[in-house]
Amino acid sequence: MQRDLINTLPEKVGQSVTVYGFVQVRRDHGKIIFLDILDRSGTVQVVISPGVNLDHLPGAQDAICVTGMVNKRPENLINKNLPTGEIELAVQSLEILSKAQELPFDMGGKDLDLQLPTLLDFRALTLRHPKIKKIFKVQEMVVEGFKRAAQKLDCTEIFTPTISYSSTEGGAEVFKVKYYEHEAFLVQSPQIYKQIAVGAFERVYLISHAYRSEPSITTRHLSESIQMDCELGFMEFEDLLDALELVGRAVVEYVVKTYPDILEEFGVDQPKINPEIPRLKMREAQEIIRERTGRESNEPDLSPEDEREICRWALEEKNSDFVTITHYPTKKRAFYSMPDPQNPEYSLSYDLLFKGVEILSGSQRIHDLGKLEEVMKERGMDPKNFEMYLQAFKFGMPSHGGFSFGLERMTMQILGLANIREASLFPRDMERIDIRLSKT
Repeated sequence: MQRDLINTLPEKVGQSVTVYGFVQVRRDHGKIIFLDILDRSGTVQVVISPGVNLDHLPGAQDAICVTGMVNKRPENLINKNLPTGEIELAVQSLEILSKAQELPFDMGGKDLDLQLPTLLDFRALTLRHPKIKKIFKVQEMVVEGFKRAAQKLDCTEIFTPTISYSSTEGGAEVFKVKYYEHEAFLVQSPQIYKQIAVGAFERVYLISHAYRSEPSITTRHLSESIQMDCELGFMEFEDLLDALELVGRAVVEYVVKTYPDILEEFGVDQPKINPEIPRLKMREAQEIIRERTGRESNEPDLSPEDEREICRWALEEKNSDFVTITHYPTKKRAFYSMPDPQNPEYSLSYDLLFKGVEILSGSQRIHDLGKLEEVMKERGMDPKNFEMYLQAFKFGMPSHGGFSFGLERMTMQILGLANIREASLFPRDMERIDIRLSKT
């Protein structure tokens, strides 16, 4: 079919074109009707003059086909905020391809001012709003930036399953599924598979879904999330820190370079990306927090408020929106995390915080079979349930480690969104699978 994308129209002044898209806004001014039409490339103003004979007039969200003449707008009517703001499309003929029902709320504003439940209850509609779509254009570039950075580290992309024979991390926060006549689990992370792959490819990266049955509802957790992982062989602790910080910086820099206009529209300040990201052990971070706030903490992890405070310190003292926190207590980290040889109470683990929230977690891994089996037994885990995983260590594994970014969290923090669900195309949590579960 003949079709002209909207972003090409400024080059076609004086020509007749055919555009397909959705009606975003309809404005009636006496006998003249103006429509804002959107397609995948942009928005253009369409003018229906009194002399044009149409069987039916379109309304908001109707899918239409318009044939018309591309004209220059009068100087005083130019919209400098649109790439097509200097032209408009004068309708010659118009066909309504699909008629939308009455909308439950106005979709025509620059922002979509809705409560989060409403935003998600009408997800098929709200995803059409131009500003909501931009969240996921940014998310696309987060993934692209991650892939580019991982490839610079000479990683091979791999693809891993989401059904596992055993619980990846141990613990109870797993979804059990019936697998024919057996019990299986949805993976909490691709951990065991990417470690096995290190034995074959040495350096790997992947993008995968992860599932956690956490009985809580917060602004930063989902039951199903998307992870961006790297696992790197023949690497020691400091090498791993260098690698994770390289990737973290590269992702944010790529988004900023690609979509500065979207960040501006969301009111986001340019991120402070220091070439040397500050690094602190967890106990050092807690001491800084105590000195700054008077708040004592001997907890085995940083609370959300702790993360926000140490990020404020990093920005004020080091001009950095990133800060790396290391050496979390060994007992509170996954079984495969290597204890620090200098102080086994703490692990060679790390989180990367960005603008107040942890966006990455990881560690150097135990690569000795005997030590790995010993830790499993200490934690009440049966090594027999990890037969394929342990097989890799029986036949020699290098020192290695890795890290995992949360895609939705990164998107949320880059754009300054209030809730991680806004950064998930179709979020899953305790209350929602496509629809609110309270409705069923």
